Amino acid sequence: MKIKSAEFIVSNSEVAKCPKNQLPEYAFIGRSNVGKSSLINMLTDRKSLAKTSGRPGKTQLINHFLINKNWYLVDLPGYGYARVSKSSKKKFQKFITNYFEQRQQLVSAFVLVDIRHKPQPIDLEFMQYLGESSIPFGVIFTKADKLKPQAIERHVKDYCDVLLKTWEELPPYFITSSSKSIGQEDVLGFIGNTNDEIEQLKSL
Repeated sequence: MKIKSAEFIVSNSEVAKCPKNQLPEYAFIGRSNVGKSSLINMLTDRKSLAKTSGRPGKTQLINHFLINKNWYLVDLPGYGYARVSKSSKKKFQKFITNYFEQRQQLVSAFVLVDIRHKPQPIDLEFMQYLGESSIPFGVIFTKADKLKPQAIERHVKDYCDVLLKTWEELPPYFITSSSKSIGQEDVLGFIGNTNDEIEQLKSL
């Protein structure tokens, strides 16, 4: 898929205020320092579509970006950042879960994890929540440029081994690097193919 247009539409903290049309949505979420904004900018070939910051926890709203006039990329607040106050965390978690559980336009979530680290309990717990809530998702491994190929393979295997202890099959996963533009075609190809399948189902 080629990104021809990408535009910011709206930020809010209420699902009821999200766009009213029925375009498919793909939501990106992960721990606050996982490189989500950089990944979004890489995927869309825009240097500052999503705001990047040296201070984790910057994204605190549901952000909708209209891509190619026919689907939404949704940038969600990160979870598990210690310096956010407990009251803010609780509020974020509430409207994040509201979004996932109420937003009918959501086609798939993408859970971002830093490939440099061992499987983190908070990431695994969030994937478990999505699974138990019957919300389709894929895993996007970020910062692959920081490791050698053998280490990437080993760390991905570690994640797969852990997931297969509780999952019958693995979710789709993608290896990416924002600085090297690794994985752009894989992620966008997955979204493009999914959108095509949705259109085919509509025509039946």
